[in-house]
Amino acid sequence: MSASPLPIDELDRRLAAAEAVVREAGGAASAYFAGRGRLAITRKGAQDLVSEADRRLEELIVARLSEAFPEDGFLGEEGGTRNAGAPATWIIDPIDGTHNFLTGIPFWCLSVGLVAGGRSVLGIIYDPEGGELFSARSGGGAFLNGAPIRVSGETDIARARICVGFSYRRSVAEHVRGVERLLGAGCEYLRLGSGALGLAYAAAGRFDGYWERHINAWDVAAGLVLVSEAGGWTNDFFAGGGMASGNEILAATPALAEALKQLVGFGVS
Repeated sequence: MSASPLPIDELDRRLAAAEAVVREAGGAASAYFAGRGRLAITRKGAQDLVSEADRRLEELIVARLSEAFPEDGFLGEEGGTRNAGAPATWIIDPIDGTHNFLTGIPFWCLSVGLVAGGRSVLGIIYDPEGGELFSARSGGGAFLNGAPIRVSGETDIARARICVGFSYRRSVAEHVRGVERLLGAGCEYLRLGSGALGLAYAAAGRFDGYWERHINAWDVAAGLVLVSEAGGWTNDFFAGGGMASGNEILAATPALAEALKQLVGFGVS
């Protein structure tokens, strides 16, 4: 992967601006969450909901960031691509965990990542209900509310807990085989309904890893740099058209990466 075309001072400027924007949008998201019963909801696919809150929050984030950085591109879950071909692209999920959000489960977040030179170079994941803002930029470390975070450092798969996700874009059988092998190795698993928060928790050492056979770029763009800057391992998600079409994601504390690859059949479809 190539180096970021943005110098450190530009990354820092974008990180500071994006943190402020995400906090603003998070306040609005909490208000929508409190009044979720009044939201208009549509269905995009199997177990895939979207509300007017998702659209309005993405519009807010894009408006603020495009005003500050008009040269940057944007890829949003709801609004698609803007300014394609820009050297740096913001990838936005205004509410990751929409089903949780709409049913009153306070496990959801806002996720904003910046991709440049073919890799994630900046990421912010904000859980406004929990009051937790995870942030990282390439070469600068990973943080939770300003305090440094690290991956767990676990070395024994039989003591590990892995967060998993599922997408109907891949077969149920593949998912079940992966979970069966994890359990057979003594590795516990959780499925909580937000890939972005799952990656943030892996970066903070709360989980020992995260796996999903297929996931979209807006769910992982921020989490990739968080896990890497927290000392973890991730696959090259953007290889093979991952930005446009999604990809498999595996993130882990380093000592467990090879074992997890074998157990979940990473890269085998």
